[in-house]
Amino acid sequence: MEELFEVVRIRQEKRELPKEYRGLVGQIKSPTDVISLASGIIGNADREHMLVICLNVKNEVTAIHIAHIGSINACIVHPREIFKSAILNNAASIIIAHNHPSYDLRPSPEDIEVTERIKNAGLIIGIELIDHIIVNDNEGLSLKQKGYL
Repeated sequence: MEELFEVVRIRQEKRELPKEYRGLVGQIKSPTDVISLASGIIGNADREHMLVICLNVKNEVTAIHIAHIGSINACIVHPREIFKSAILNNAASIIIAHNHPSYDLRPSPEDIEVTERIKNAGLIIGIELIDHIIVNDNEGLSLKQKGYL
């Protein structure tokens, strides 16, 4: 018979945000706020990075997590990877962001599909997906503003 284990403690490792990003964190009031924050963190990365921004009920950032690092043109992420940090940080809602190293901000069919999957998973568990932002190092695009969310 295989041994069974009981999970008695889940530990989250916290790291302080680098000083250059601290001024960008606060209450999220518009996609522009998210674009500034996300492009500063992942905008010039050479591979696609999926960022989860956890928010409280006042839309204040409570945590930022890089949920996945992909290749130069793909970042296939599963909703469980997105919502793990949201649940551990008691998020009321989340915003996801990822970069396009190609600098082409147009959403791919995969970007639209993963947005829908994450939105639907959030509805089930009670953590709303507010927006999905695509960034490069100085600009971004909101999938919500474009009607995809």
